[in-house]
Amino acid sequence: MSKSVKRVEAALAEAGIEARLLEMGAETRTAQQAADAAGCSVDQIAKSILFRGRQSGRLYLFITAGGNRVCPEKASACAGEPLEKAEAAQIRQETGFVIGGVAPVGHLTPPRPFLDPKLLTYATVWAAAGTPRHIFEIAPDRLMDASGAEPADFVLS
Repeated sequence: MSKSVKRVEAALAEAGIEARLLEMGAETRTAQQAADAAGCSVDQIAKSILFRGRQSGRLYLFITAGGNRVCPEKASACAGEPLEKAEAAQIRQETGFVIGGVAPVGHLTPPRPFLDPKLLTYATVWAAAGTPRHIFEIAPDRLMDASGAEPADFVLS
């Protein structure tokens, strides 16, 4: 098992969550690929989208429903500073995950997280588990607790 997957598993266990991390036969880099693999709707995929603060340089995590897109202006308002696209190298260095496998928990340096309230309308959601082939199912309120995310309005209308 990869170090990234073990870190996600450990973070969930530390939060008191028993989750089965699944290795899928195909990549789950996109929300649609993950939904197809999990057999759920695309909005039940909890995407981990990272932006970088233009002033602070820190990462901000936006956990959003798979069919939604992050609105840069609303995300910047949540973060309290202008945001820009995070570079893959910074994402890998600070989270320990590659793009397409960024989990909402288990980061080397935890970013400040926000959660799309749409995820809270489902009994369970699926999220990346550290690699582009691993996912896990979780109740959205437990995901919010484990990640430390606060619900916020940051998606395009």
